[in-house]
Amino acid sequence: MDADEPGPREVRDDAWLLRAHASGDPHAFAELVRRHRDRLWAVALRTIGDREEAADALQDALLSAFRAAGSFRGDSAVTTWLHRIVVNACLDRARRRQARPTVPLPETDITPAPATDRDTAMDVQQALQQIPAEQRAALVLVDVQGYAVAEAAAMLGVAEGTIKSRCARGRARLALLLGHLRNPVDGARVPSPDGRTKADIPTASAKEGGA
Repeated sequence: MDADEPGPREVRDDAWLLRAHASGDPHAFAELVRRHRDRLWAVALRTIGDREEAADALQDALLSAFRAAGSFRGDSAVTTWLHRIVVNACLDRARRRQARPTVPLPETDITPAPATDRDTAMDVQQALQQIPAEQRAALVLVDVQGYAVAEAAAMLGVAEGTIKSRCARGRARLALLLGHLRNPVDGARVPSPDGRTKADIPTASAKEGGA
């Protein structure tokens, strides 16, 4: 058994799988993708807002990761590295779409939801597509996927303060775009980027520290 080969009871973690893939293991990368594909897909879909474009972006990203595995130095977690590649692929496509804008299809969910909830989710998804791609990516990672600001910063390769600023600006833009969904009892409450109305979105005057 190779010195780096884990024993039968040891867990083959992400870093081991990536090293094994880089060393020629034909199954290691597929296992890595199996572990993280659902979350990577969710990030791609929310960031782009179109299922076909998101699928293409994810495929491009995974191909890039497949080819670049040997250059991974372990400076961050493998999942952080994968998310960075996926988000960058999505941002590249989003920028290209600015020259040929289309109407994004609303995200569909397998689980049936009340008509009001579906309408709200569609409104939120469409509003997300109207804010700058960098702000949208930060909001998707922090507010939708639940990553800490530090994790999102590592995934996007920017400073934590930049993530906070992008989230604050993105939330302020969403507050303006989704003003018609405000609770008449509390005018400051609008749906969060994941469509849930329980989250507060700061107004344009909100401080960046609230990210």
